[in-house]
Amino acid sequence: MDILLKDVEYRYQANTPFERLAITDVTIDIPAGTYMALIGHTGSGKSTVLQHLNALLKPTSGTVKIGDREIIANRKEKNLKSIRQKVGIVFQFPEHQLFEETVEKDICFGPMNFGVSEAVSKERAKACIQQVGLTEDILQKSPFELSGGQMRRVAIAGVLAMEPSVLVLDEPTAGLDPRGRKEIMDMFYNLHKERNLSTVLVTHSMEDASQYADQILVMHRGQVLKRGTAEEIFSEPKDLIELGLDVPEVVRFQLKFENTFQTKFKKICLTTEQITDEVAAFLKGRDS
Repeated sequence: MDILLKDVEYRYQANTPFERLAITDVTIDIPAGTYMALIGHTGSGKSTVLQHLNALLKPTSGTVKIGDREIIANRKEKNLKSIRQKVGIVFQFPEHQLFEETVEKDICFGPMNFGVSEAVSKERAKACIQQVGLTEDILQKSPFELSGGQMRRVAIAGVLAMEPSVLVLDEPTAGLDPRGRKEIMDMFYNLHKERNLSTVLVTHSMEDASQYADQILVMHRGQVLKRGTAEEIFSEPKDLIELGLDVPEVVRFQLKFENTFQTKFKKICLTTEQITDEVAAFLKGRDS
């Protein structure tokens, strides 16, 4: 499902003394099947954009098109449930939203709320609990008996059970250790490919953005600063550093290596394999 934000502006508490401009002149095209990462400093407008993707927020001005639905500023919208069924959001610490007495009931709550029968919802719960790496026997347990990592997976299964066409991930690995973070991110990437989802990732992890996303969008002070592939975005790492953003560890190592040995690699390296090859070639050239 395609999503398009066109000239979108959003003001919190508009027309009050507490009015605050959050984003302005934002145009973002997210074609179906795209994996896009949004990066930017805290307060850059990432989370505000995210909430426009399923009409949790409606633009102060501009237009948001979600599939065949158009959300236009200052127009009253009806039946937004159909949008929210197709655009699933995994917020930070989604496990905090668990509330039912069993895992199965928690996963079934979303689809049943959208009119899916109990029988079909239970079948989805069985399928989704396996997709997030857990076993069926956990369905009859209380979610509050589980570990933090298991609870997060249950919450994610609840989003997947609604069978969204678009998956929006707001810092989905917050609070996880490196191994847990990789497992969750690999899981989302596999789901993205298997279900042909459009995926939007809001993250502070430059490693995650560079490793998984087809396109990276940089936001700064409520506006879109630049957009491109990981290679295009991180090929100018000093620009990102000047904005107060981080860069992947491999890129930091490359900059330090180039500075130390007064050299310049042909391209920016985004993986350990790439930097290893470049360093090996440089050292071989020095020795010959």
